[in-house]
Amino acid sequence: MTPGARALRLTVFVGESDVWHHRPVYSEIVHRAHAAGLAGASVFRGLEGYGTVNRIHTSRILSLSEDLPLSVVIVDEAERIRAFLPQLDGLVTAGLAIVDEVEVVRYFGRPTGGRPS
Repeated sequence: MTPGARALRLTVFVGESDVWHHRPVYSEIVHRAHAAGLAGASVFRGLEGYGTVNRIHTSRILSLSEDLPLSVVIVDEAERIRAFLPQLDGLVTAGLAIVDEVEVVRYFGRPTGGRPS
């Protein structure tokens, strides 16, 4: 991705305790994105939030939750993100997936085939 390029950002909101075949959903999304050759994926843990069950989950010490909100963020070229979307079918059963257009300001990629210098 070059600076100034248009790309898509896929953000998938799931719960920390969501599982798919005994594996965390967020981990499965990251591994599928990697297998699909997408530029990268990051998982962010929310401090507090609520979703479809309308119950607030928080990391505050007095009300510790084991189901904090997570977001998996993937940015890549539009065609690659759109081709990846069917991978979420059946995997994300409770959550939200959004796609928005972004501008790549700077890309800090590693040179291919080597270690960063």
